[in-house]
Amino acid sequence: MKTKITELFGIKYPIILSGMSWISVPKMVAAVSNAGGLGILATGPFNAEQTRAAIKEIRSLTDKPFGANATLLFPGAAENAKVLLEEKVPVINFSLGKGDWIVKQSHSYGGKVIATVVNARHAKRAEDYGCDGVIATGHEAAAHGEHVTSLVLVPSLVDAVKIPVIATGGFGDGRGLAAALALGAEGIAMGTRFMTTKESPLHSVYKKLSMEKDVEDTLYSDRFDGLLCRIMKTDAAQRAIKKGLNLPAAFFNAQDIAKQLKMPFFKLFVGVLLSGWKNARQLAFMANGFHAIKTATEDGDTKEGVLPVGQIMGLLHDEPTVAELMERMVAEAKKQQQKLDAHFS
Repeated sequence: MKTKITELFGIKYPIILSGMSWISVPKMVAAVSNAGGLGILATGPFNAEQTRAAIKEIRSLTDKPFGANATLLFPGAAENAKVLLEEKVPVINFSLGKGDWIVKQSHSYGGKVIATVVNARHAKRAEDYGCDGVIATGHEAAAHGEHVTSLVLVPSLVDAVKIPVIATGGFGDGRGLAAALALGAEGIAMGTRFMTTKESPLHSVYKKLSMEKDVEDTLYSDRFDGLLCRIMKTDAAQRAIKKGLNLPAAFFNAQDIAKQLKMPFFKLFVGVLLSGWKNARQLAFMANGFHAIKTATEDGDTKEGVLPVGQIMGLLHDEPTVAELMERMVAEAKKQQQKLDAHFS
């Protein structure tokens, strides 16, 4: 396949692994890149030292292009982004923050930068920064999509900017890939579909649930991690949304984050307080969200764990290898093209 995205990143297929914390680990990233797509490392749970080690591990597993993300709202994200730049990661994906400095430094060594966005205003800003493309996150997506569906968001951004648009949210098979290209996107990014593959480190309990649940079995609320977020519908998820922000739990979960980042808790705590109540409240929400997601992903805990998933979950019925999935998707997309050709002939 040939699109602006395959040419931009030097990949075979216009299919990207979304950077998902505790899922998009080095082996998963390498599996997607080796299969012809673009794997993106999730650096959210990492400190700078771990990020550097993860990049080296990826390079030991693949000689293909790969990327890494930086969610700039998270504590430690700027430090991780600096490591990505020092290591000259081929593609950097940033979100939830101002990434102009990442674009400038990445372009200095020939790297590419894509911004994750949810509306035209953000997409235009990313284009002004000099980003090489944007990931358009539709309402159907796992985690932080907003109110506009991919069917409308993608063509609206294609019309709004000149840089390539990558569609995410509701894509998990060849029909979705063909549809995204028809909407004007140059490729797709997938999280939920890749989570249920053999190489994925997602706990088997949640892989099984992902294949059992329907398209309606998600919850969408800003009461889980403080942002509009789509998660798998479970008893634990419903309790988390009903409870909302649990400040005592956030205090203890923030201590775990400080240890993970190798940051003195007092420094983290004071920094959060000084950032203002709105930001402090958001980070408290995220501390609890991180704990719940990690518990689901790594431990398979259904009593406290909560897993971000997209509505595409309802179309998952098997657990293929990454390579099998991608080859199947491309073959399906070609069949859809043939059907369309027949319709217009």
